[in-house]
Amino acid sequence: MTSKYPVTGVGLGLRRALLGPLSSITTDQIQFMEVAPENWINVGGRYGKVFREYTEKFPFVLHGLSLSIGSPLPLDWELLKNIKAFMAEHSIRCYTEHLSYCSDTGHLYDLMPIPFTLQAVDYVADRISQIQDFLGQRIAMENVSYYAAPQQEMSEIEFTNAVLEKADCHLLLDVNNIYVNSINHGYDAHQFLKALPGHRIVYGHIAGHYDEAEDLRVDTHGADVIDPVWDLLSEAYDQFGAFPTLLERDFNIPPVPELLQEVGRIRQIQNIACLDTPVAYA
Repeated sequence: MTSKYPVTGVGLGLRRALLGPLSSITTDQIQFMEVAPENWINVGGRYGKVFREYTEKFPFVLHGLSLSIGSPLPLDWELLKNIKAFMAEHSIRCYTEHLSYCSDTGHLYDLMPIPFTLQAVDYVADRISQIQDFLGQRIAMENVSYYAAPQQEMSEIEFTNAVLEKADCHLLLDVNNIYVNSINHGYDAHQFLKALPGHRIVYGHIAGHYDEAEDLRVDTHGADVIDPVWDLLSEAYDQFGAFPTLLERDFNIPPVPELLQEVGRIRQIQNIACLDTPVAYA
């Protein structure tokens, strides 16, 4: 039997600062890793050699930063050519991107919210379809954190589900983003989670965030995961089964034993979920 997911178990985002510290980690401790392709395409020399050692040891997925799905600019076909070649070179299991945009006349260096409109659904879904045709496989879109909702005609969940359905693409389920957005935009995180199409999930993200104010959370990936987010992950497993899940940590990176504690907590929650709900197979 083959898992319906491109990877299994628990993952960790590989940052350059972790190349040395994680060198002795085994696939018993971490089952898969994730990188942003923009940070590794055409990287050679010592870094390229070490990265190759990792991709030969662990299954990898890609999480893009700059494809800018919702941008008014044309798609970056040169970047997509490089991504396609990179995926083949390193046997990458899955390519994911943010349901947002990050460019206009230039790079904006941040993830901007796509207006929640029917016109934007059609526009974004068409661009995703073009990318999937070019890569020859479905990609996954991540539900993103956002701090403003310009020209909003639909709710976030309505917009997200409409894009996924129209593009017939996969979902990268970010649990922390649901929690952050529920605080910032005043909706019920549990209802949002229940309304997602579980059959489209390829894997999940979990991370920490920053409390800017009582009604403002900032998605930073720079802190430990908090208990309400762990609880939401457990609820997601109860709802959809124990899908593969990756810990994101971009800065304030603790020593490896502390990272592995959080990775281990994901595995613990997965194991508990599997006692009640068998892992789905295709």
